[in-house]
Amino acid sequence: MAGRRIITPEDLATRIDAGEIDTVLAAFPDLQGRLMGKRVTGHHWLEHVAGPEGFEACNYLLAVDVDMAMVAGYRYANWDRGYGDLRAVPDLTTIRIVPWLDKTALVVCDVVDVDTAEPIEVAPRQILRRQVERAAAAGYSVMCGSELEFFLFRESFEEAFAKGYRDLTPHANYIEDYHILQTSKDEYVIRAIRNGMDAAGVPVESSKGEAEWGQHEINLRYADALEMADRNAIYKNGAKEIAHLHGRAITFMAKYDMAKVGSSGHIHSSVWDPSGEHSLMHDPGATHELSDVARWWLGGLIATARPWAWLFAHHVNSYKRYQPESWAPTAVAWGVDNRTCGFRKVGHGAGTRIEDRIPGADVNTYLAFAATIAGGLHGIEHRIEPGDPFEGNAYAAAGLERVPSTLVEAIELLETSDVAVALFGEEVHHHLLTTARHEWAAFNATVTDWELRRNFERI
Repeated sequence: MAGRRIITPEDLATRIDAGEIDTVLAAFPDLQGRLMGKRVTGHHWLEHVAGPEGFEACNYLLAVDVDMAMVAGYRYANWDRGYGDLRAVPDLTTIRIVPWLDKTALVVCDVVDVDTAEPIEVAPRQILRRQVERAAAAGYSVMCGSELEFFLFRESFEEAFAKGYRDLTPHANYIEDYHILQTSKDEYVIRAIRNGMDAAGVPVESSKGEAEWGQHEINLRYADALEMADRNAIYKNGAKEIAHLHGRAITFMAKYDMAKVGSSGHIHSSVWDPSGEHSLMHDPGATHELSDVARWWLGGLIATARPWAWLFAHHVNSYKRYQPESWAPTAVAWGVDNRTCGFRKVGHGAGTRIEDRIPGADVNTYLAFAATIAGGLHGIEHRIEPGDPFEGNAYAAAGLERVPSTLVEAIELLETSDVAVALFGEEVHHHLLTTARHEWAAFNATVTDWELRRNFERI
């Protein structure tokens, strides 16, 4: 289910020779899901980078935080090992034109050991690929879709930085959920993102205003899990670039303001046959029309939701989104089209799928899709039943398990998850835990504005 604007290596070579393309962005996702790499001249791409030699970069790129600070405690890359190189090898099935940048193409790369050419197992794209391979070995393919919301501001990124990201001006003066008039005012930016993504092989279905001032959601077409994660990385990077070109800032933060609703990153998943042509989720004669596969898949997602919460919510800020009656779930429960639950059965017939409402828009979907597949397969393998669907307001219900409310709780749960070690491998588990622990340590090394306001004078 490749995007409509994916081009072949031969087509790219022709465009380079014709002078239509002079720059190739060769990039791979880091631990935050951001694109890291190089801008390669067209002739250098053809002469050197397009083959298995790719390009080399420092392996610290898989061992840094969002500030590009090197993180102590990683086994894969550290000072004792000298922070050597890795090799980024282009995945030639991912080449696309970047229409909002002049004469530019983009290719997503896999990273391998510079000496052995073996895949680097702690790289996010490889973590996901391993779970896709597990699904294939079990006789399944997995389709995923995501709903990544963002806020649009009238300030540019530079102006937002100068203001300390405080007192920003939302691009709307009222809630614009499904609102046509206000979204028409935003259309000069949103249309550019929609059409830019479509032309870059990231097919868009629709856009809409969301449940807050200046909040938007652009829906991308679903795809197999690896392709969808690539689309999300390109989309988040590209949407920011397009906003910048229009003098505007956007944020995919889970919760940029406690007085506002958060931005979600809902994940829709479904299990298909190996060809990806026939969904295995729907059984018209079954309760709630869920097949055995779908029911066990859901059971696995529920069973791993708390232990693996960090794989869907990576940052201190992520957990501030989980507020009662905020559209972000607080209960690890499932319902039939019930938005108060962490999981929701949605769709009909071949479109039957499970929506995971726990992730925010800050999610790295390479990791989240890997967790989704691993958890779902765990449910199928062990025939884990999800229980009866919850009816009513899951925010207010007693007796339901809850989504972890802090990063600390999520770290403790992931640390003690034997299932995570078994399904992801000990090295990957350690790498992810190190990432999570550093996020908490970095936060604890900072004096916040809240502490200053609360304590400077009054204690």
